Amino acid sequence: MNAKVVAPRRGWRGAGSGRSPHADKGAVYLGTTSEVAGLYPFVLGAPLPPEGVPIGTDLLTREMVCFDPQGWVGRLVQNPGVWIMAQPGAGKSAIAKRISLVYSSYGSMIIVPGDVKGEYAPLVKGLGGQVVSIGRGLDRLNPLDSGPMKRKLHLLPEDRQQVLRAEINGRRSDLLHALLATPHGLGRRPTAPEANVVGAAVERVSEALSDDPVIPDVVRVLREGPKELWAKLLVDNVDDYRALVREVTLALENLCQGPLAGLFDGPTTQPLDLDAPALSVDLSAILTAGDQVVAAGLLATWAFAYGAIDSARALGMMNRPAVIVLDEMWRALRAGPGMVDAMDGMTRLNRNKGEVTLLITHSLRDPESLPTPEDRAKALGLMDRCDSLILGALSAGELERVNQQRPLTTEEQGLVASWSAPSITGVDGTNQRHPGRGKVLIKIGTRAGAPARLDLTEAETQLYDTDKAMRRKVSSE
Repeated sequence: MNAKVVAPRRGWRGAGSGRSPHADKGAVYLGTTSEVAGLYPFVLGAPLPPEGVPIGTDLLTREMVCFDPQGWVGRLVQNPGVWIMAQPGAGKSAIAKRISLVYSSYGSMIIVPGDVKGEYAPLVKGLGGQVVSIGRGLDRLNPLDSGPMKRKLHLLPEDRQQVLRAEINGRRSDLLHALLATPHGLGRRPTAPEANVVGAAVERVSEALSDDPVIPDVVRVLREGPKELWAKLLVDNVDDYRALVREVTLALENLCQGPLAGLFDGPTTQPLDLDAPALSVDLSAILTAGDQVVAAGLLATWAFAYGAIDSARALGMMNRPAVIVLDEMWRALRAGPGMVDAMDGMTRLNRNKGEVTLLITHSLRDPESLPTPEDRAKALGLMDRCDSLILGALSAGELERVNQQRPLTTEEQGLVASWSAPSITGVDGTNQRHPGRGKVLIKIGTRAGAPARLDLTEAETQLYDTDKAMRRKVSSE
């Protein structure tokens, strides 16, 4: 069989010719398909496999770029984690929502365990999912809730019940230790004696109550100071006991007072519906309380959601793959070492659970600003465990930081930097559309990056246009 190859030549009609720029048809050559096949794809490498989520057209070849970290495990990637990073306004959340929307159609459950701005709620509602709104006068979430296990635990054999109870109490203690490390707690990691006595108090109230304990129950036991807690601290009198537990007890009380009062200090008012096609824990009602409150809220809701998912999987109540969106990561990392440890544990085993975790942030400065080398290494390890990297518009300095973690070619850095903007504030003081909006570079392992442009459909624009509220505000003024 013969094939026709056209070798194009760019041409230009000279000035005064009255003709516009054009491309000549070029010379035509004939050859067999076995010979001509060696010419394709000419000087350009093959794009990513056409599988999974359609992102948009390749900025260089105009071919469709697709993305499928879940389906590529064992072939192109070893871990389905995805690290998404770009300047504010460049479209980080938009691409996360596109991935979520398409994976939902493939049968994955979409989980947004901490929606700081409430921007995922329209998408979740559009998918027929559940939105739990945390805030005073709204829903309340008990960080010590055992989730689906409390409905099934009594049906299991006694030895299995003991194992799962120990796991539940371990998670409860770990979460309290992490909350204590936030500024609204101790502002540091609990000492060994403090961690020991808190764990013992959790076990005591869990055994004494028929329902899930709440943080005030743990505080009450610490204040009562039963002698079994003395033994945990190797003391034999109440004065020594109180001296050792005073600070941690007051710190736990702080988690139930002030700006956090009414959020996490009582029973859960609306359990997560793990049968829903999608769910979101909306934290937008506490956004005005400050970053420290939001960080504590993220820690509690992320841990609660992950615990519920793990419990449901352990009991065979949830077998679907899931996409878990961890947006606004920078807020969480600024909460301190407790958050780093919690995030490290939550995201470590996602490959074996069929979970695609989307870790979204705008800078590597936040991990690098953590107080100890161990914390910084653990935070950057979150990025290292993501085999898929999606970069939007970033400054040259930020790309250099990325390059130290995940090598980028000079051309890739130059391309992504060309999308960035030092400022997107107009002369009238209003925010302008980011010049790199929708442009992303998708890096899979060490493969050459695929630059693509994400253009939203009309339905997507209605579901998750994060600029809508801002435009309404500007027009009203």
